[in-house]
Amino acid sequence: MDNLPEMNEAIIEQCPDAVIFADLKGIIGVWNTAAERIFGFSKEDALGASLDIIIPEPFRQAHWQGFDRAIADRLTKYVGQSLPTKTVRSDGSTIYVELSFSILLDAADEALGALSMARDITERFEQDRKNRKRLAELGKDAN
Repeated sequence: MDNLPEMNEAIIEQCPDAVIFADLKGIIGVWNTAAERIFGFSKEDALGASLDIIIPEPFRQAHWQGFDRAIADRLTKYVGQSLPTKTVRSDGSTIYVELSFSILLDAADEALGALSMARDITERFEQDRKNRKRLAELGKDAN
């Protein structure tokens, strides 16, 4: 296919989920339109910035420990899984995303960085929280 690079760019850009790639130091190198919509940071603001722009301050130390371990191992322990996680938008508001990620490897099997896909699940997460609270209250009333 002569237009493979163009098609690959279109796939990333038009993906309905956020596509984010960060290099070995956690510097953002890919940030698609869906990432702009979900996190509120423009491409210009995100590209070249640290992943810290979307990681809540209390979670940063644990995030970077896991990130460094996954890069060193060239593998994440969450292969094939999507995880709900709290994140921060450009306006400082908290949202919840379902995040899947992998370590991107080159032809020599060396880590290039981390590739993530994210989907905003804030509304569903908040509804589930309300339902759990309601069920807990009903359980208290039954006792």
